[in-house]
Parts: sequence; structure tokens; C-alpha cells
Amino acid sequence: MNPKDVDRLANILRTLFNDPGLQLRDDLTARDVDGWDSLNHVNLMILIEEEFGVRFTTAEVSALQNVGELKALIAGKRAVKRAA
Repeated sequence: MNPKDVDRLANILRTLFNDPGLQLRDDLTARDVDGWDSLNHVNLMILIEEEFGVRFTTAEVSALQNVGELKALIAGKRAVKRAA
């Protein structure tokens, strides 16, 4: 994921969780962020889908363990989309 896209993702998380100082780390998980519950996880995925023009399956979302995996998933989806 390029730095511009990382900034876009960080801004989504900062806005959704109302935390302008939130630092995006690959090992960041929902447990590390106040307010990151199941409802906001769904909201996060929708916002990411809209921002990056991708779609996630339920299995993909369920398998995510941290932000690093989320970044890799977004990058992979965008690469496939560009190749199509």
C-alpha cells in the first residue's frame, strides 16, 4: 500500500473513531482503539469500500487480525481491479 493510500486509511480511522492522533501501525487491532466494536467495524469496512472502490467478502472481513492485514487486503483488491 503506497503512502498516500495509508494516509487515506488513517484518516478514515481517525474520523470514525474521533481520534485525530491515532497512529496507524500494522499490529493495531480493534482492542487498541476505543470505540472499535462490531458495529463500528462494519462502518469501517463500508467507509473503506467507498473510499477505495473495493468490495470485501464476509470471509475476508472475518479473517482480518490487524491493520497490516487490512492494508494488504486493500492493496490486493486494488491491484486486481487495476489489472482488470
